[in-house]
Amino acid sequence: MTDPEKHLASITLAPYIFKAMALIGVRRKAGSNMFRHQVATMGILLDYKIIDPVLLKAAVIHDLFEDALGMPGVTRADIVSLDSDGLAVYDLVMEVTIRKIDGVEEPKPQYLKRIMETGSRRAKILKLADRLSNLFALGFVHDAAFVRRYLEETRTCILPYAEQINQDMYRELTDLLADRDKKLAERLPLE
Repeated sequence: MTDPEKHLASITLAPYIFKAMALIGVRRKAGSNMFRHQVATMGILLDYKIIDPVLLKAAVIHDLFEDALGMPGVTRADIVSLDSDGLAVYDLVMEVTIRKIDGVEEPKPQYLKRIMETGSRRAKILKLADRLSNLFALGFVHDAAFVRRYLEETRTCILPYAEQINQDMYRELTDLLADRDKKLAERLPLE
């Protein structure tokens, strides 16, 4: 076995995958469900040979506290008690979770820039993988205004930081933006 293979073999993901299954019934704008998005985000990290166990575990549950909060098994204590990485995983998930102050969500551009400018390295990498997964899914969204907004948000809040975080992910983001722009233009005339 190679070192990366041994390293991956030692990562216990099953309890995190089980927690993520709470997202199976949560639909996405592009169809499918949030559980598949969690697994896809982890798959993107693996595709880039990122095998940090905390990052992989957090990827699997990164939207849990936004989309399944209040469901059984979705508490800080539940995540922290999963394994020795539980506290670090929980902290990372909270770092990439949209904050609420007095019941009001922080504006999306502010949230994204917070992560890209002041987030930990892990949070930045996780947000890039998350955004890549979301950009793939945009190919199945038919709401042109939503797609335009999402692409612009990516250009202004993610792309300016992405190259310094991970050059390969930056290139893929750039390629996906160009592809989604092209597909949008082919489907509908641009205003």
